Amino acid sequence: MTDVLVAFGSKRGGTAEIARWIGDELTERGVNARVRPAGGVRDLRGCDAVVLGGALYANRWHRDARRFARRFRAELRDRPVWLFSSGPLDEAVEKTQPRVPPSVERIAARTNARDHVTFGGRIAPDARGFVASRIARSRSGDFRDRERIRAWAQSIADDLAKDPPA
Repeated sequence: MTDVLVAFGSKRGGTAEIARWIGDELTERGVNARVRPAGGVRDLRGCDAVVLGGALYANRWHRDARRFARRFRAELRDRPVWLFSSGPLDEAVEKTQPRVPPSVERIAARTNARDHVTFGGRIAPDARGFVASRIARSRSGDFRDRERIRAWAQSIADDLAKDPPA
């Protein structure tokens, strides 16, 4: 059985929930998926593949996701890697993929990522913090498409079944 680490950087929990949905779908497809906060991962032993996600803030990935990619760069190049971002607060992200932020493009190149996808984000109307509370006044809501996220996770499971890691 293939062991996949689903690591994430999340500030308000929306990206963490996406990571759990991905892990659940991989598990349903016969993959042994472990979902962990990126900042808490100390090594990649026992991981055949990695899914790494980060919440987007000001067009940059969450710090923990960036640090994870930097810390494990050499090891990630030796495994299948998929990347996801979350954060746009509108439904258009589900129809047209936004431009990948340059920092995430660099991470994708450095890790030989097989794919990167951006999912909509979520912000509660009562979000705390100066910037978040201002954004929440006009754009609060949950813009994540769970079925699209599940379909993407299914494609990862299918890819692993066709081409299992060595």
